Amino acid sequence: MLQECKQRKGYTKGKRIHAQMVVVGFAPNEYLKVKLLILYALSGDLQTAGILFRCLQCRDLIPWNAMISGYVQKGLEQDGLYIYYDMRQNRIVPDQYTFASVFRACSALASLEHGMKAHAVMIKCHIKPNIIVDSALVDMYFKCSSLSDGHKLFDQLSTRNVVTWTSLMSGYGYHGKVSEVLKCFDKMKEEGCRPNPVTFLVVLTACNHGGLVDKGWEHFNSMKRDYGIEPEGQHYAAMVDTLGRSGRLQEAYEFVMKSPCKEHAPVWGSLLGACRIHGNVKLLELAATKFLELDPTNGGNYVVFANGYASCGFLDAASKVRRRMENAGVKKDPGYSQIELQGEVHRFMKDDTSHRFSGKIYKKVHEMTSFFMDANYNPDDLDAIDASCHV
Repeated sequence: MLQECKQRKGYTKGKRIHAQMVVVGFAPNEYLKVKLLILYALSGDLQTAGILFRCLQCRDLIPWNAMISGYVQKGLEQDGLYIYYDMRQNRIVPDQYTFASVFRACSALASLEHGMKAHAVMIKCHIKPNIIVDSALVDMYFKCSSLSDGHKLFDQLSTRNVVTWTSLMSGYGYHGKVSEVLKCFDKMKEEGCRPNPVTFLVVLTACNHGGLVDKGWEHFNSMKRDYGIEPEGQHYAAMVDTLGRSGRLQEAYEFVMKSPCKEHAPVWGSLLGACRIHGNVKLLELAATKFLELDPTNGGNYVVFANGYASCGFLDAASKVRRRMENAGVKKDPGYSQIELQGEVHRFMKDDTSHRFSGKIYKKVHEMTSFFMDANYNPDDLDAIDASCHV
């Protein structure tokens, strides 16, 4: 029953089964504890998964993988890496599933050092080629800004399919290499590999970032015409964004109204963002109203709506949107920056004082700001700042 709940993602039902075990006084053996651990990890309840993990008398690879994967999927990549290193200290040999999670963690953290270490261990463990691991590894090198290594690794793959090709294109798209994305797409088709919906989303996003409206239309129309792929909400949203960013707002609006995805919130979110950029208040209000009607809990788009008003000079209207957001109890997840230094990832947010060197950091930023605000500053003076910077 637990296995069935896991397969069907019926995590709530799985927890009820666990509760029934407790009620009737049934003590699960090691095998069932592992099944429960996996179920809780997949559901995102890492606290309960951790309790079950610590209760295991014998921890083999499966529970370790479940914990690593659980943390990475929940966005706690640093904790996932800590567990991976703890597993290595316990002399557990990782497998392809371990490395798939570890490479995803390194991608999210942009931690090249940890990623390269894990890659070296994978080679020593003689892990057989695997599409999932290979694509995660290519993605890791690109996300860690090692583009040449990512492409070199791709060229060395014994098997290439749509997943690995899409990872390669996504990597170039991540760095704004629009021409490389389109070149890889053409080469993939030349090798007889059929694109899938994710591939087209990567290509449309690249066209969007490059301002290539005609190319975007060409690939959007090609989906159904040449490959029988029905465009989904994300594809329509990408096209709306492409049209909107190029200033063709009316065309973007008409495209939305004619599309089968009028009830897909991200489509209106794309139009909302474009209206803010170009200061079209009328369409901004229309897109925001529809978007917030479909997705009233998305704090980011309240902020886009308010900023759109503010950029057009309607400060009172912007304040009303922010109050509406507060009254609805909606919060926007704060943005952050992070950097890896000597194997440790440092994360910073606005007004953040949690870092152990926050005092020194703010002092140095203040010094640098003073230099830049001085109209007569000499760029050579920055050498003095750099020499005194120890963080």
